[in-house]
Amino acid sequence: MDQKKTEPGSSHCNGMSQVVLYGEFTATDNIKVRYSLCLTELDLTVQKITSATAGQSKLVFNLRDCIGCQAFKGDDSTDVGAYFSAFFYPFKKRWMSSGVARQRVEQCFRVELGQDPFANLEEAQQWARTINEYSAHHRPHREGVLYSQVRQPCRVMLLLNPYSGKGQALALFNTHIQRMLTEAGILYTLVITERQNHARELVREADLSQWDALVIMSGDGLLFEVVNGLMEREDWETAIQTPLGILPGGSGNALAASVHHYAGYQPLLSEELLLSCGFLLCKGLVSQMDLVSINTSSNQRLFSFLSLAWGFVADVDIESEKYRYVGAARFTVGTLVRLACLRVYQGRLAYLPAEEAVHPAEDTPPLPPSAFCASLLCQPSKASSNQNTFHNSCNSNNAIKARRGEAPAGAPRGPRDSLLVPLEQPVPGDWTVVEEEDFVLVLAMYQSHLSEDMMAAPDSTLQDGLIHLYYIKAGISRTALLRLFLAMEKGTHMACDCPHIVYVKVRALRLEPLSPKGVITVDGELLDYGPVQAQVHPGLARLVCV
Repeated sequence: MDQKKTEPGSSHCNGMSQVVLYGEFTATDNIKVRYSLCLTELDLTVQKITSATAGQSKLVFNLRDCIGCQAFKGDDSTDVGAYFSAFFYPFKKRWMSSGVARQRVEQCFRVELGQDPFANLEEAQQWARTINEYSAHHRPHREGVLYSQVRQPCRVMLLLNPYSGKGQALALFNTHIQRMLTEAGILYTLVITERQNHARELVREADLSQWDALVIMSGDGLLFEVVNGLMEREDWETAIQTPLGILPGGSGNALAASVHHYAGYQPLLSEELLLSCGFLLCKGLVSQMDLVSINTSSNQRLFSFLSLAWGFVADVDIESEKYRYVGAARFTVGTLVRLACLRVYQGRLAYLPAEEAVHPAEDTPPLPPSAFCASLLCQPSKASSNQNTFHNSCNSNNAIKARRGEAPAGAPRGPRDSLLVPLEQPVPGDWTVVEEEDFVLVLAMYQSHLSEDMMAAPDSTLQDGLIHLYYIKAGISRTALLRLFLAMEKGTHMACDCPHIVYVKVRALRLEPLSPKGVITVDGELLDYGPVQAQVHPGLARLVCV
């Protein structure tokens, strides 16, 4: 088959960008149907070659929506042609509702320059390499954020809890994520967790040199295990720099929703959110992420990436476990049940106000400033020869929540809490002390979302070095509280001008419950009930995001 090429820069496709490659190929299923392909630095234009007026049957695919392109030989040994497929996930209008969501589009073509199968394959490989190269130049990123590189070729351990959410995580992986990783050329090993704290034990003992990223497909609880497993290692300083990826497979999916929000995209839920997060994982920018150290009166020290909650939010999180079978709607049901019997808790609260955003601590290894376009893309390979999938008998990581987080014997690891004093001592003089108060809730957030559809801290970012502290005082009506939570879907709850809610940005805090019974949660996980204090550690972890 004839193929025409232009020298790069000799012409423009659509009159906009320089042409990198041009060729004419046939359809994979019908060699009588021919297409012209024009690849520029920005996009791939596909046009069906017919006698019709020029411009008809033309499709333009932006390379920023491409996660990979692969070249391959056909299954028929007598076929001298070669093939290449490019995989795009552009935003397109939903079929049955308003708004847009990413939808998969594959473009596959047959190359036959002549009867030499090696020359045909070489040409297909050139197209695949070039598309991959230029799509890597167009990864989404935010101004002012530094990114690090992932080693190439990348190797990913993907930890999956099959019982998270409605128990569909494994089916969703098989339907969407497995294909996306293969299309992006990402080598992975799938590990299905067997029991509570299984992931924590795995990463605590694993040889991390085998992996370039750890990806979690579950709710936020599994990532909580992984973070604390990394921080319990002797080499925690380097271990916690292992890039972490998050794919929503649970009920809350707060971090996944936050990552999607940070990318500047419209809110999405369920499988649409999963597809978006899978796309961001495959594009593979790695940013810093703040962690918060949590200290309890029982000398327990944990690390948190999402939230610390006491009162209404914590009650709903734990008590709604019985509605897990309805998925994310469990929180709605739990909220309505708790509103019907609103509780008030007595306690003391103190915090260190943050006058300005905190930059990463001096002892936190900085990201290379020149590495802002890192990718998880690897060389194309057949998944069957490069992945080991372990299917174990499984129990839910998020079954009725027992106290978790007990570290191995020995001194707690991690950076020093320079802003905190022992819990038995008074807080420092530069702290703000809230007089003994009756609270409906206390909520400390360090990501934008509390769940898929609750933007509790819209001003939060991954690495702002801040704890976004909210507390609601007793006296608020059920109607006003419900109005606040409804407004939280769009992050407009502070515009409700409710006198009972207080919001302040802090660097550290101390909470001392005085009510004899109650629930405190960290990242949705049950914590020992009693006095607790926390400090943010800016940029301590790494997260695959934008």
